Amino acid sequence: MANTKPSIPKGTRDFGPEEMAKRNYIFNTIKEVYALYGFQQIETPAMETLHTLMGKYGDEGDKLLFKVLNSGDYLKDISDEELRDRNVLHLQSKLCEKGLRYDLTVPFARYVVMHRNELQLPFKRYQIQPVWRADRPQKGRYREFYQCDADIVGSDSLLNEVELMQIVDTVFQRFGIRVQIKINNRKILSGLAEVIGEADKIVDITVAIDKLDKIGLEKVNEELRENGISEEAIQKLQPVIALTGFNEEKLKVIADVLKDSETGLKGVEETSFILNALKKVGLKNEMQLDLTLARGLNYYTGAIFEVRALDTPMGSITGGGRYDNLTGIFGMPGLSGVGISFGADRIYDVLNALDLYPKDAVRSTQLLFINFGEKETEYCLPIIAKARETGIRTEIYPDAVKMKKQMSYANAKHIDFVALAGDNEIEAGKVTLKNMVTGEQNLVDVDEMIKQVLG
Repeated sequence: MANTKPSIPKGTRDFGPEEMAKRNYIFNTIKEVYALYGFQQIETPAMETLHTLMGKYGDEGDKLLFKVLNSGDYLKDISDEELRDRNVLHLQSKLCEKGLRYDLTVPFARYVVMHRNELQLPFKRYQIQPVWRADRPQKGRYREFYQCDADIVGSDSLLNEVELMQIVDTVFQRFGIRVQIKINNRKILSGLAEVIGEADKIVDITVAIDKLDKIGLEKVNEELRENGISEEAIQKLQPVIALTGFNEEKLKVIADVLKDSETGLKGVEETSFILNALKKVGLKNEMQLDLTLARGLNYYTGAIFEVRALDTPMGSITGGGRYDNLTGIFGMPGLSGVGISFGADRIYDVLNALDLYPKDAVRSTQLLFINFGEKETEYCLPIIAKARETGIRTEIYPDAVKMKKQMSYANAKHIDFVALAGDNEIEAGKVTLKNMVTGEQNLVDVDEMIKQVLG
């Protein structure tokens, strides 16, 4: 039997030490900002029951769920006739009771319902874990990727939306990524569907216009026609989809268009409040009202957000919105929520493309001790312990091999300092410290060594 070359599933990736250092920089930066705003961390299982997951993401989302085959004899309850019929949806329902989570929001809603008696409302949680989608892999789109979510449940206040946008702005400032933050409101979209006479087609309309950036206006209109939207309604949508100008100008125009829709005007009022509040706090990145932004997920009911990098081509790198009725699906009606999700994998790619990682974030070892033999190692070990006590990331090469090999190891790991201790250094009670960046080396005592390495 021929040996099969090892591989990983399409749409997944391995991450080596340097890549993990970069990813941890992303996670730690986001965690620090979440903590500044009083969010607490939770985790939920990788698998949820399909009862929890199905029907929460629309038909397109349901198709992208990874289903997990039941363990044991999963065919025991399937008849030969059912197998011959090859009804995939029917077979899935009997063969699979669980699925990999598609996002972190639905599992969070399930968590809130199950733990409601333990929670202090409003509850501000953050969660950084992988999710899975059976999507077609392409640049910036993976089947396994991390999300970094923050959600607030138990409060209707729009100040929560304002705070979440401040978090987005702060995180991308810290990364050094220039972004555009887009905002819209599902109530505005619902109002539009009302005034064009297609209120019952709101989901079809939002799913179609959310693809505007990807497929263009002509194909969006084609999809609307295929979904049974009348030609008259499509024509009424055109000026709104094409609307340009400052946020205030857009709000005035859309308020006039929606003057006969109570729901639509409520959306305009909410959006106006958020934009005005954010003006007062002085965001560093641009907020743009984008009336084509729809966020295809069915559970959004109010403000919706999406963030794109300005200096490199990439899809959405952060998104979110208000979901007033999500926990109602799990038997807990009336609990409002709003959240955002940072796409860590896309942020990783953006930081790579723009070369924005700080040097300290991607370097591991700061100081390497050369191994000359048993006597020298015995002398170095207490010094190494003292260096580590001061927070210096320190190694000793484990084998007493040729010095060239040990120095090559230091270069390969981008270690800035190398310490050498032979007979002369031991006699003097010092070490020779070599700066691998400048090439300069000096005989120094332990305190001076620590001072130079720490900079």
